[in-house]
Amino acid sequence: MTVPSWREVRSTPALLEDASVLVLNKPAGISVMGERHGTDLVELAGQAGEQLFPAHRVDKVTSGVVLFAKDLATHAGLTRQFNKRTVDKAYLVVTGTAGLPDRGTVDLPLSVGRKNRVRIAAAREDIRFDTEEGRWWVAEDDLLDVKNYPSTTHFRTLWSDGEYTVLVARPVTGRRHQIRVHLAWIGHAILGDPLFDKAAAAAGLRTHLHSWRLGFDASWRDGGRIEVVADPDEDFWKPLAGALSATAVDRLLREGAGFAGPAES
Repeated sequence: MTVPSWREVRSTPALLEDASVLVLNKPAGISVMGERHGTDLVELAGQAGEQLFPAHRVDKVTSGVVLFAKDLATHAGLTRQFNKRTVDKAYLVVTGTAGLPDRGTVDLPLSVGRKNRVRIAAAREDIRFDTEEGRWWVAEDDLLDVKNYPSTTHFRTLWSDGEYTVLVARPVTGRRHQIRVHLAWIGHAILGDPLFDKAAAAAGLRTHLHSWRLGFDASWRDGGRIEVVADPDEDFWKPLAGALSATAVDRLLREGAGFAGPAES
């Protein structure tokens, strides 16, 4: 993928902008910050004279909502919200598999393995599935003897045709690669994910993971709650073009917007 210029990024209307924050609909293929072998959004902005402080990160391969603060005071307040898990996050996902329950929870701790790769902190064969709760978990006695990070992702299946599945995923925790690793380790890797599909990476296919909705408190706006939404573009839905009409996509988005997690069921 060609890395866009900051002018190109800024030519797309911001999802939200005021004196304190900037919320962008990030294209897939560019990092938020800290890119070791390329360019990232923070660097591009800085080169253009804009100083931005990311309140969170989404992966380079992920498209969608990214929240930046324009000053350190705002940044501190926003990062506290992420740390306290009071931010509402929802992602849209397409997998190249079927067979997931209507609702589910992946409650599997993560660890960092060889070459800094994120993995589940247990052997794959020790992962258990509770059919009544729709929950994947691992017993404490089966955890590997490594530092692990409790990680929970709730999801709802919005559509499946026996070959592909569309999910809305709500991560409770915000670990690196969390949704990608959770889904892959239960046998439902995200379509086009280069962590688990080298052929897709070699072919330059996009990863079908999209940061869709973000809700947070805006202290600089009298503390009101803000929800920002970035619906995916046509490229996200391309593998499903023959199976999902525009009307069907709209219906899925309406259904997915109401998914708050397991408490609703």
